[in-house]
Amino acid sequence: MALLVYVDDIVLIGNDSKLCDDFKVYLDKCFHIKDLGALKYILGIEVTRNSKGPFLCQRKYALEIIDECGLLGSKQVEFPIGTDHKLALP
Repeated sequence: MALLVYVDDIVLIGNDSKLCDDFKVYLDKCFHIKDLGALKYILGIEVTRNSKGPFLCQRKYALEIIDECGLLGSKQVEFPIGTDHKLALP
């Protein structure tokens, strides 16, 4: 079991669900915590699960940055310089 703490956010992970549930009951008695269920977001990182395990993605965070810059509706363009371009002094 691992307990990850960041300010007032807590993530509890482990491979023994009974032990995790007992520990959440203990934490609730001590600190009156709120269990939000399965982890979906933490620190701007989206967490999803599949048969291979957890997947972490910052798509939402990246879109928020693009939106703040006013570039959300911008069109995609090809990279302006080829990857084999050599820079030279004039």
